[in-house]
Amino acid sequence: MIRVALADDQSLVRAGFHALLAAQPDIEVVGQAADGEQALALVREQRPDVVLMDIRMPVLDGLAATRGITGDPALGEVKVIMLTTFELDEYVFEAIRSGASGFLVKDTEPEELLRAVRAVVGGDALLSPGVTRRLIAEFAARSREPAPAEALAELTEREREVMALVGMGLSNQEIARRLVVSPLTAKTHVSRTMVKLGARDRAQLVVLAYESGLVRPGWLG
Repeated sequence: MIRVALADDQSLVRAGFHALLAAQPDIEVVGQAADGEQALALVREQRPDVVLMDIRMPVLDGLAATRGITGDPALGEVKVIMLTTFELDEYVFEAIRSGASGFLVKDTEPEELLRAVRAVVGGDALLSPGVTRRLIAEFAARSREPAPAEALAELTEREREVMALVGMGLSNQEIARRLVVSPLTAKTHVSRTMVKLGARDRAQLVVLAYESGLVRPGWLG
């Protein structure tokens, strides 16, 4: 069973998500929270697989709550999906930097929400290539001269190549075509790179690719 926690200050939103998720045979809703502090307490108590976290909440906002989760080694297996009102929410960039595995707009189709929950638990990317490229554009706009990343010394040449392609917004299928390997091989390279760098998920690889200078602004053409 996939254990999910809900954090949103709107009771109707929580009720809608709860009804959808609880109706699935492989998903269990383990609790709800109306603000960031409640969300942190709930996650520490229940250790869910996934938290659906609203960005704007009272007492403690979703970004701070997410940092509290992703910064706690004891909660390293918990994945956070941020919920936003608009796809280009100004906080999306900071959400990814805070350790969120991705984000969804609140009016997303039910099937997409279910797919997203299952995807992050399976270790796949929640961010579509198009969304990833918008995040990259944000990185380019805010980028500073990158500091050398000693951690990249752990990577093989192929893993650096794969990480750069992830940073450029390519999916596993696109990476496989670019490198003329199977999608499974591409996914394996991505997974090994994440393990070596201690990245929680694919979204953090994008962050690391830019911050290390492996991918630079303008590479998307």
